[in-house]
Amino acid sequence: MSHSHREDCCSEDHGGGGKSRLESYVFSCELSSKVPFYTFQGDDEEDLEHFLELRTVCLGKGTKEESNVVEVTAMNHQGKTISVPVANLHINCLPMVSLGEFELKAPVTIRLKSGTGPVNVSGLHLIATDNGDSDMSSEEDLDEEIIPIKPAKKKQNQTF
Repeated sequence: MSHSHREDCCSEDHGGGGKSRLESYVFSCELSSKVPFYTFQGDDEEDLEHFLELRTVCLGKGTKEESNVVEVTAMNHQGKTISVPVANLHINCLPMVSLGEFELKAPVTIRLKSGTGPVNVSGLHLIATDNGDSDMSSEEDLDEEIIPIKPAKKKQNQTF
């Protein structure tokens, strides 16, 4: 359930000399015993990359006094799918966890591993698009003259 609150960002250079545009949208889903998992997937378009940036995991209204463990399944740097618990919430001692900017490339599955919830997961759906500005090469950036920074002169102590 991705909400489309649009927050345009600046262009970012992803190494190939071309520029990419990064768009972000508010993301949230609710996990419970009735809906224990949510799978985030991006479009299959070639020039788009989809990322899920998880920010907070918090217990919803009516949560029982039990542990609610939330697990994330995604690919690691070797292309293997792994599952990692990211939060163990309890209404009496830890009702919410801030994950900072926990960014994962799609597809990502968020699962309520134990407990009945409800647990709300929120963050940002990031979409990187190629602007096609491949005219500018990274070599042009390297040809710019680099002006060295001179160290500041030390003040000499004067005694009166």
